[in-house]
Amino acid sequence: MTRTFKATAQLQNFFKEIGELSYFAARFFKVCFRPPFEYREFLRQCYNMGNRSLVLVLVTGFIIGLVLTLQSRPTLLEFGAVSWMPNMVGISIVRELGPVITALVCAGRIASGIGAELGSMRVTEQIDAMEVSGTNPFKYLVVTRILATTLMLPILVVLGDAIALYGSALVENFKGNVSFLLYFNTVFDALSYGDLIPATIKSFFFGFAIGLVGCYKGYYSKKGTAGVGMAANTAVVFTSMLLFVIDFVAVFISDIFYEL
Repeated sequence: MTRTFKATAQLQNFFKEIGELSYFAARFFKVCFRPPFEYREFLRQCYNMGNRSLVLVLVTGFIIGLVLTLQSRPTLLEFGAVSWMPNMVGISIVRELGPVITALVCAGRIASGIGAELGSMRVTEQIDAMEVSGTNPFKYLVVTRILATTLMLPILVVLGDAIALYGSALVENFKGNVSFLLYFNTVFDALSYGDLIPATIKSFFFGFAIGLVGCYKGYYSKKGTAGVGMAANTAVVFTSMLLFVIDFVAVFISDIFYEL
C-alpha cells in the first residue's frame, strides 16, 4: 500500500512538473516578442554558450568519427563492403549521432551551468532584487538564454559533424589509403536534403529544450544552497530525457514524410 502511494505521488509530481514546464514555455513565447529586447545580454549568452562549448564539441565529434570508423571497418572488411564506409559514417553522423551527441554534451555543460547560475541568483535573492528595481528578470535572464541556446546549438552541431567526418576520413586515409577528396566527395554524394534538413530542424528544438529546462530548474530553485546543486543536477537529467523524446518524435515524423 505504501509503495502504491509513493508511486502515485511520484507520478503526480511528474505530471505537475510537466504542466509547470509547459506554462514556463508558454510564458517564454508570450514575453519573447515584446520590447524591450536585451540584445547585449543575448550576444553575451551566445558567446558563453557557443564559444565556450566549441572545444568540447569538437573534441567529442573528432573522437566519435575515429571510434565509429575503427569499430565499423573490420565488419565491413569481412563482407567486402569497406567502400561503403564514407556513406555509412556520413549518413549516421549527419542524421543521428552528430545532433544527439552534441546536444547531450551541451546539456551536460550548458543546462547544468544555467541551472546553477539562476539557482544561485534565486537563492541569494538577486532575482527578487531585479523585480523590485523594475527590471523584468524573466526577460533578461530566461529569454536571452533560451534564444541563445536555440541559435547556437545548430551551429555547434554543424561544426561537430564536420570534425567527426574529418576524423573518419583520417582513419580511412591512414588504413585504406583513401584520399580526403575522394572520401568527402563520396560522403556528399550519399547525403541529400532529406538528411540535412530534418537534422538541422531538430537541432533547433534540442537547443530550445536545453535552454528551457535549464532556465526552469534554476529560476524556480528552492531549498537554499542545496537547491542550487539539485537544480543543476535535475536540469541535466531532465534535459537528457527530453532530448531523446524530441529525437524520437523527429525521427518518427521524418519517416512519415519519407514514406509519402
